[in-house]
Amino acid sequence: MSIAGAPIARIVVGVDGSEASVEALRQAQRLATPLGAKVQALACWEYPQMYSGYVMMGVEGFEEGARKVLDETVAQAFGPGIPENVTATLVRSHPREALIDASRDADMIVVGRRGHGGFGGLLLGSVSSALVAHAHCPVLVVHSPETAPGGPSGS
Repeated sequence: MSIAGAPIARIVVGVDGSEASVEALRQAQRLATPLGAKVQALACWEYPQMYSGYVMMGVEGFEEGARKVLDETVAQAFGPGIPENVTATLVRSHPREALIDASRDADMIVVGRRGHGGFGGLLLGSVSSALVAHAHCPVLVVHSPETAPGGPSGS
């Protein structure tokens, strides 16, 4: 399989700890395996705008928290046997900007869409919408298992 005649070598997956991002990671791996492609799970973190206020309240560890979410999401997607072609990367940036930037060198971006059932479940989120509009490579938006058409809340 290829995109416009070029082989797919690298698939970047936006990971945020949600069921949708776990499913996106699984789907990316299913696509990557027969292609011999690499999968990069990418999670983002930022200091809040009022960072000094959080420090004064004793709330710190934003990077460590994001690393934990990334590691737990990869483990949830694959269990203890993480495939050799999967890497995990933590980036200090807003997810929208980081994934659009990653799309410059990726062959595909995969993100989950959480959905909220009913009409709202038909709408894309802000990150997936931005990627569909601005990514430099194809984008696959994956439904979480509970919101997929025919799934528990999408029947």
